[in-house]
Amino acid sequence: MMSRSYTNLLDLASGNFPAMGQPREKKRLPRVMTVPGVISELDDDQANSVTSDAPSSAIQDRIIIVANQLPVKAKRRPDNKGWSFSWDDDSLLLQLKDGLPEEMEVLYVGSLKVDVDPVEQDDVSQLLLDKFKCVPAFLPSDILTKFYHGFCKQHLWPLFHYMLPFSASHGGRFDRSLWEAYVAANNIFSQRVIEVINPEDDYVWIHDYHLMVLPTFLRRRFNRLRMGFFLHSPFPSSEIYRTLPVREEIMKALLNSDLIGFHTYDYARHFLSCCSRMLGLEYQSKRGYIGVEYYGRTIGIKIMPVGIHMGQIKSVLSLADKEWRVAELKQQFEGKTVLLGVDDMDVFKGIDLKLLAMEQMLKQHPKWQGRAVLVQIANPSRGRGKDLEDIQAEIQASCKRINETFGQPGYEPIVLIDRPVSLCERFAYYTIAECVVVTAVRDGMNLTPYEYIVGRQGVSESESSSESSGPKKSMLVVSEFIGCSPSLSGAIRVNPWNTESTAEAMNEAISMSDAEKQLRHEKHYRYVSSHDVAFWSRSFFQDLERTCKDHFRRRCWGIGLSFGFRVVALDPNFRKLSIDHIVSVYLRSKNRAILLDYDGTVMPQTSHNKTPSAEVISIINALSGDTKNTVFVVSGRGRESLGKWFSPCKKLGIAAEHGFFMRWSANGEWELCGQNSEFGWKQIAEPVMKLYTESTDGSSIETKESALVWHHRDADPGFGSSQAKEMLDHLESVLANEPVAVKSGQFIVEVKPQGVSKGMVSEKIFTTMSEKGKQADFVLCIGDDRSDEEMFEIISNAICSGILSSSTSVFACTVGQKPSKARYYLDDPAEVLNMLEA
Repeated sequence: MMSRSYTNLLDLASGNFPAMGQPREKKRLPRVMTVPGVISELDDDQANSVTSDAPSSAIQDRIIIVANQLPVKAKRRPDNKGWSFSWDDDSLLLQLKDGLPEEMEVLYVGSLKVDVDPVEQDDVSQLLLDKFKCVPAFLPSDILTKFYHGFCKQHLWPLFHYMLPFSASHGGRFDRSLWEAYVAANNIFSQRVIEVINPEDDYVWIHDYHLMVLPTFLRRRFNRLRMGFFLHSPFPSSEIYRTLPVREEIMKALLNSDLIGFHTYDYARHFLSCCSRMLGLEYQSKRGYIGVEYYGRTIGIKIMPVGIHMGQIKSVLSLADKEWRVAELKQQFEGKTVLLGVDDMDVFKGIDLKLLAMEQMLKQHPKWQGRAVLVQIANPSRGRGKDLEDIQAEIQASCKRINETFGQPGYEPIVLIDRPVSLCERFAYYTIAECVVVTAVRDGMNLTPYEYIVGRQGVSESESSSESSGPKKSMLVVSEFIGCSPSLSGAIRVNPWNTESTAEAMNEAISMSDAEKQLRHEKHYRYVSSHDVAFWSRSFFQDLERTCKDHFRRRCWGIGLSFGFRVVALDPNFRKLSIDHIVSVYLRSKNRAILLDYDGTVMPQTSHNKTPSAEVISIINALSGDTKNTVFVVSGRGRESLGKWFSPCKKLGIAAEHGFFMRWSANGEWELCGQNSEFGWKQIAEPVMKLYTESTDGSSIETKESALVWHHRDADPGFGSSQAKEMLDHLESVLANEPVAVKSGQFIVEVKPQGVSKGMVSEKIFTTMSEKGKQADFVLCIGDDRSDEEMFEIISNAICSGILSSSTSVFACTVGQKPSKARYYLDDPAEVLNMLEA
């Protein structure tokens, strides 16, 4: 047992969990490749390692599919010596191969459904790798129980289906030892992947909520790995998701993928809302693709519902043993209208609500008594617990009550099939059902309606039997809270909690004219047959390729510890400013221009007291005192505060309000850089800003001499940004004829005179120096936000136009590792001061 207080996740993340009974060291699996070789022993937590420099040994791309369970069935041999394995044809992981490129090798990593003795594990691993290209992850039983039945089924599964643990008996309280087991299990999966991966050539595709932190383990080892993740369950709204105590760890781990897939737009929208509310990340849609910017990487968001495997279903439909079963069922339900339900025995599938709706329909429409039958197939449950026992008891009681009330000799309105039903038998039921009813209160996808549509279509048009020659028809009543609902436009959608409306929908479905049923069926069949599993996996893989195409062009750094780990991807030319290098160039140069931003550059953004420290004053005084230097502070702040703060620095130049006001030294006069000193436009803009401030809690207006700025950093992120977009449009339309520019920035909307920017001011400084015969041969320009990018941009233009010489040493430097037009970076204001001091 792991101690409850043992919460050092960094140790866990690197695989050191002393208390959990570490699985013994296994022999490494040989790498499947065209040349023989064994993967070298890798240091277990080389968090900063990048992909190997060794040339790739594999000739073609390969994909490693990682899921909780392998797509194989295992049986003990009759002589009890060893195991026999076979493919599990029902597994989605096996079916998705159809959509991948034909020549692509597919390797599977996952656990087995059976318990394999540690003594046999090596042999089983070797057999599965050789025969099935499967790599089994063996989880020690204590980890397995806490990981699967604990964290996955007691915390994630209920929460992702909108069930909050309001009381200890309802859903269960958060238990950190279960989370630690989840992390430990994900780590074991990562070890199996690492044993067989060739990081330069392989793609990795991770499936479902069991492995949500696996991307971090793999990204720590291989910074440039091409990795996708697909969630097969719902993703809850941010209000629900944010109740999870380990919410940031899971979000940041998912963002270590390159592409994250969801079944529906709703689930993706909820995920993006969490990105914005918890991590302050914004997303953009470009040419129909959604991307989230995260430390220089763009993570793709894929929305594509999974489909069914048409080939498998057609072969099931044509199996001979179906024929006698169909005939038998037709005889059993002769003269009856069959409504069918096929669900797992699960608290979220709404079987109890469906029975109540059937009861209501028989009451409201007595004509169906004796004629309508609801056949409910209840597949065995995958979870366990008290909630499940309660729901089973309720279902049994409802069936008994309804059958006693409405039953007649030879007629039972509810037929409950509470046992495992084979695929063939299920399709026999689809063939005779007039309507399929799905009343799940929350479900990731639910493919029952898709199967039913194909089942009703039959095998092929050429079949001679009279049954298949008539027009095809089917009807669906589906819950609006399931993933397949948006793609079935001809279905009758219901709120399953509203028993009366569900009963009316069931009545409408079976009373509808055949022509109407046929039209709806044809529309559905066109969609389902073209959007199958292969279509889904092909589409996901193509998007993964597209998202990762720049991986090997960019430079990557791994930063952060444990689940704070992320990769910063930067342009190959972007690097840390070397203090020794800049000092040696500085000493050789004659005319130097030094341009410094204030907030976030020499003054930390987080400090509340914005007055410069004695250290800042003395450094700037020393620099500006040198006759070879022209030093400017270029800031968005007002001239009064900057003038007062830097009054001890007599030779310092100041450009205030992004350069609208500028002076060359403390005794110099303030010059206006803007072409216009008319501020009549403020009377138009200010009332508009006030309107939005009153209606947006947490926003405020900052009035500068030359500009107006609306801040929404403290407003609700979603509402603040939508109000900012709205305000931008509003201001642009009312100020269309005024000499001003309206711009949005990080949590701001700013209105300022046209032609005023930090770029213009820096150009003016370089030009004036050139005119005085002191053309700069050394330029240092430092800033930290979007307005400073204009300074960095102008420098390259100045070299092209001859204001700066091509031999000028330019050091454009941004604060913090992030995508920028600057060539260099320093980590924080403290490093900036160290460099200036040097």
